[in-house]
Amino acid sequence: MTSQVSRTTEQADGTVVGEQRRPGGVKAVRRLDRVIIRFAGDSGDGMQLTGDRFTSETASFGNDLSTLPNFPAEIRAPAGTLPGVSSFQLHFADHDILTPGDAPNVLVAMNPAALKANIGDLPRGAEIIVNTDEFTKRAMQKVGYDASPLEDGSLDGYSLHPVPLTTLTVEALKEFDLTRKEAERSKNMFALGLLSWMYHRPTEGTERFLKQKFARKPEVMNANLAAFRAGWNFGETTEDFAVSYEIAPASTAFPVGTYRNISGNLALAYGLVAASRQAGLPLFLGSYPITPASDILHELSKHKNFGVRTFQAEDEIAGIGAALGAAFGGSLAVTTTSGPGVALKAETVGLAVSLELPLLVVDIQRGGPSTGLPTKTEQADLLQAMYGRNGEAPVPVIAPRTPADCFDAALEAARIALTYRTPVMLLSDGYLANGSEPWRIPDLTELPDLRVPFATGPNHTLDDGTEVFWPYKRDPQTLARPWAIPGTPGLEHRIGGIEKQDGTGNISYDPANHDFMVRTRQAKIDGIDVPDIEVDDPDGARTLVLGWGSTYGPITAAVRRLRRAGEPIAQAHLRHLNPFPRNLGAVLGQYDKVVIPEMNLGQLAALVRAKYLVDAHSYNQVNGMPFKAEQLAEALKEAIHD
Repeated sequence: MTSQVSRTTEQADGTVVGEQRRPGGVKAVRRLDRVIIRFAGDSGDGMQLTGDRFTSETASFGNDLSTLPNFPAEIRAPAGTLPGVSSFQLHFADHDILTPGDAPNVLVAMNPAALKANIGDLPRGAEIIVNTDEFTKRAMQKVGYDASPLEDGSLDGYSLHPVPLTTLTVEALKEFDLTRKEAERSKNMFALGLLSWMYHRPTEGTERFLKQKFARKPEVMNANLAAFRAGWNFGETTEDFAVSYEIAPASTAFPVGTYRNISGNLALAYGLVAASRQAGLPLFLGSYPITPASDILHELSKHKNFGVRTFQAEDEIAGIGAALGAAFGGSLAVTTTSGPGVALKAETVGLAVSLELPLLVVDIQRGGPSTGLPTKTEQADLLQAMYGRNGEAPVPVIAPRTPADCFDAALEAARIALTYRTPVMLLSDGYLANGSEPWRIPDLTELPDLRVPFATGPNHTLDDGTEVFWPYKRDPQTLARPWAIPGTPGLEHRIGGIEKQDGTGNISYDPANHDFMVRTRQAKIDGIDVPDIEVDDPDGARTLVLGWGSTYGPITAAVRRLRRAGEPIAQAHLRHLNPFPRNLGAVLGQYDKVVIPEMNLGQLAALVRAKYLVDAHSYNQVNGMPFKAEQLAEALKEAIHD
């Protein structure tokens, strides 16, 4: 490409822009280092599919990316209403990024409700592409517009692109034997084609996806392909879009390897399969469908070839009961749920603590209490995971920090469960579950060896010389009891929720024995080997920001902003929440101030204050959405100078 004019400028937000104008009146191409796009429309407009496809092509192009799907809890919310708006935000760049972005540079609004629900998030100067066909008087009145926002000057501060998406889609599909209503369903593909042209996204993957998805419906397949291509061609030929944009691959952001785009739930499912293979055990999932955890059940059900067995139970209690039975039978046992399901599973988790069997309890947290906000995110199950059982029933708790990290967190949860014979709580959340980012596919040699031996014979000698099997005779290092598979000759033993005698496993009501067993189970959890927490503190700061789980991205982005502005701040992030890393107390004691941002009302802060007597300051948000980096940066700056 020969450029006629070239220039580079610096945007207010730090985005580097380069522009090349081609000779002969061909449209200019502007180079950006990052962009944030949000697709928004009715929950039936296909915004999640559109976003997924744009994300997949962006990942294949080599950009770093982070996504934020946001949709109603209803399967089909009322059309044209504010509660029915579904959106998908994608942040992609030519460098390392950590969040789906604070504010969109581009909004694609399929109707008035989508515009009204999202306009408040847009900075002045942002581009808005609106489907003008949907801006009818009735549709606008439904969301409170007295006059058309496309004509009353309220959008003068933005770069507005009015496009009759529905009309153009129907026109592009007139050669197909489709009703107008059927043709209109492809308008999301027209929009995808237009945005793919605007940002020079590859198209081969989307065309291949459409051919596979609608292989049995050739008319629908051809219509969607035609709409997608028509959107691309519209961008190339229309006068309204004078500039397209290029965001180069993030060639220096990633270590060498093979990458794919992955969501948190998919990474978690793959991690569970990998854990079962590394342990040499069949994987059993006992689960009841619940948002936002159901994707794990759906994914694992596809992998019978890896020895995965999935059981969709009639309720949450049956799901974990079956999983615990599978653990007794020698499987790597998992149950998946969200906060309401954890409450129902609590008694069986306590039984697993008493039986001392390995069991993974995966909690994809969502907004609560009760049904709460099923499709929104929150971190409010930490105290439930720590203490939500009767009696002294300690369990390890770990939390992944990013969607891709869910893979490693699943392996770590399996390591702890198998090594120490204990149920483990894994706390992901809706933001991680549905969001996605590039993931380097690990080499098999990088995965840990998770194999543990089963008991094969007697392990104790009585005073009279008789060799017997004691089901509660412990490993001196881990305090784990032996794992005996039912049916192994000579290893018969009792199980159940009534307290057991140390060693023999016989039922015991002896007060001293109960005290000993309670303290031993606690000591086992306290003694779990977890890595020390690492502190990122290049400037010798006096303020530490401590996070856990999915706050990692926003916190790290905020810390980067502060350091660029010359503000010294240290950062540490917890994966292991029970037990805490052994050096955590020493780390906290090195700083004058400790700030803990959480998507709850201060649950980790309460634990830290109680255990370490540190005056930790909470910064909390419970609006169903992840933190914004700028919001956190301002709060942390105030903490530094307070």
